[in-house]
Amino acid sequence: MCRITGIISKQLPFNKIVETVGLMSEVLKHGGPDDQGIYSNEEIGLVFGHRRLSLIDTSSNGHQPMADSTQKIWITFNGEIYNFLDLKKQLVEKGVSFKTKSDTEVIIEAYKTWGPESFSKLRGMFAFGLYDSTKGLSYLVRDSSGIKPLYYNLSDHGLVFASEVRAFKVDGLKFETDQSWQVRFLAYGYIPEPYTNLKSVFSLPKGHFLKFEHQTGNNYIKSFEVIHKPSTYITDINEAKNLVHNYLQNSVRRQLISDAPIGVFLSGGIDSSLVTLLAAQQKESDLNTVSIYFNEQAYNERKFQQVVSSKIEGQKFEHLVKQADFEKHLPTILQNMDLPTTDGINTWFICKYSHEVGLKAVLSGLGADELFGGYPSFNRIKYLNYLRNLPSGIFKTIKQFTPDKFKKIAFLSNNHPVADYLFLRGFFIPDDISSILNVSLSEINDILFNTVPFDPVKKYDEEQAAWFETNLYMQNQLLRDTDVMSMCHALEVRVPFLDEDFQAIAASIHPSIRFDKNQPKKLLIDSFDNMIPTEVWKRKKMGFSFPLQDWMRNNKELTNVNNFKGKPAQNYVKAFNEGNLHWSKIFALHQIQVRG
Repeated sequence: MCRITGIISKQLPFNKIVETVGLMSEVLKHGGPDDQGIYSNEEIGLVFGHRRLSLIDTSSNGHQPMADSTQKIWITFNGEIYNFLDLKKQLVEKGVSFKTKSDTEVIIEAYKTWGPESFSKLRGMFAFGLYDSTKGLSYLVRDSSGIKPLYYNLSDHGLVFASEVRAFKVDGLKFETDQSWQVRFLAYGYIPEPYTNLKSVFSLPKGHFLKFEHQTGNNYIKSFEVIHKPSTYITDINEAKNLVHNYLQNSVRRQLISDAPIGVFLSGGIDSSLVTLLAAQQKESDLNTVSIYFNEQAYNERKFQQVVSSKIEGQKFEHLVKQADFEKHLPTILQNMDLPTTDGINTWFICKYSHEVGLKAVLSGLGADELFGGYPSFNRIKYLNYLRNLPSGIFKTIKQFTPDKFKKIAFLSNNHPVADYLFLRGFFIPDDISSILNVSLSEINDILFNTVPFDPVKKYDEEQAAWFETNLYMQNQLLRDTDVMSMCHALEVRVPFLDEDFQAIAASIHPSIRFDKNQPKKLLIDSFDNMIPTEVWKRKKMGFSFPLQDWMRNNKELTNVNNFKGKPAQNYVKAFNEGNLHWSKIFALHQIQVRG
C-alpha cells in the first residue's frame, strides 16, 4: 500500500519535471513512510514517483518504482494483489523467473506475458502507472471496484497523475480551483467522480485503464471490468448460500496475506463481526481486533463487540472516544481530508488507534450493505415507482411546505437518474444551494443534472438501489474516505466483500434471494448458519456511527453564527442549534466556509 505520482511531458523542462514529481511525492509521504523512490527517463520526459508502505516482501527487494530484469518495463504501484501467488505460479509454468517475493513484480511479468489483458486477471485493490519502453506506451490502471484512488490530468503538455488531489497543488503545477465543487458537495455530501475540486483534474474510472502513446501524445481510456451482470441467475437458495459462504471465506483468507502486523475493525455489526470470525478461523490466536466505544449509550456498541471478541483468541484493542477527543482532533481531521466530505470522522479515529497499536493493515466489513440490501434505500426506492408518475410541478411546489428532513423530494422536479439518487441520499436541494452560494438556480441544475452521463433508470427495484449505493455512495464517499483517512495514518484497509470474485457471485444470485424485504442481509446471515451471534444480527442497524449530533452542538466553532457568511448559512446554524438540522449539513457548510 503506497502513494504514487508521475508526469510525462516533452513540453516541460526535464529538471522541472523531476523537481515537481519529487514535491508531489513528498506531499504524499504520509501514505508511504517506509521508503521512497524516483524513476526518470529524460529522453521521453517521464518521471515516476513512489512512497512505500511495505506489507508484502518488506525487504529492499520491494523498492519502487520497480523494473523487470531487462529494465524495459517500469511500474509505480499502490495496492495489494491478493491472487499474486496464483498468477506467479501460472507465470513460472510459462518459464518466467522472479527475483523478489513482491506482488509488484508479478504485475510486471503478467503484463509482459499477457499485455493489457493481464489487468483483468488481477484480484485486489490497486492503482498503478506502468511504462513499456519497448512499445513507447504508458498505462494508468485502477482496480475494478475503485478501492484505490487515481487522479490524472491530460493536456497539450502531457500527463500528470497522483494518488491524491493534494499532490496537484504543489509548486510547479498550476491547476485552478473548480468552484462547481461547492455545488456538487452541498448536493451529495461529497464530490462525485470523475470530478474533483480542481479544473481538469479527474478521477480515472474504476475498472479502466488510460493508455498514453509517447510518440504522438494520443491517449484513450478503456474498460477492463471483470464484474458483469449475469446472463442467467442462480435461483436455488441452497446453492446461493454455499457460494456466498465459500467465496467470502476464500476472500478473507487471501486478504489476510501480509508480512506485517494485520488486524480487523470490529464495530459490533453484522459485517465486521462476520469478517472477524472468518479471519479468526485463519489466524487463530494471532488475530488483532480494534474497536471504538462511547460514553453516550445510544451509540455505544461495546456489548456487541464483546460478544464477538469473546469467541476469538488474539489481542483485542478497545478505545473510548470522547467529546474532548473530537474537539482536539477535528482540525487535523479536516486537514487530512484530500477532498471535502461529510463522512470519514469515524474512519479517521479507528485508523488512528489501529496505527498506534502497531498494525499496518486491517480488514473491514465495508461493502456488504451494498451487496445484500443493508440500507433503508433498498425499501425506500419502491416509492419512486409512484412518485415518478406524478407531474414534476408538484415537487416544485411541495418543497415550500415540508420540514428540512423531507425536502429531498424536491429533487424529483428534475427528470434525471441523479435526482432519483439524491432523493434517496441527497443533502441540500438546488434552491437551498442557490441561496447559500448566491448562484442562479439554472446554473445549479446545469451542474448537477447536465454534466454527469447516466443511463436512464429502467426499474426502481433493489438492483437499482444496489447500483446507486455501490457506484455513488460507496464509491465516492465510503471508499474514498476509507482510503484517505487510513493512509494519513500509514494504514492499509482491506475490504473482503469487494473481492472481484465474491462480487461476481453475489451479482449472479437472483434478486428475490439476494434481497429480503423483511430482514436486511438475510442471505448473508443464513449463509453462515449460526456463526454470527443472534444478539448481533437481530439488533437494530446503526452503521458505524459517532455521537456527532451532540458533539458538534457542543463545538463552539460549528455553532457560532458569526463564523458563517451569508444569512442563509447563518439560518441553518440557528436551526442546528435548535435541534432542527442534522449534523452532516452543518459540517458541510463549515467546510464550504473554511475551504472557500
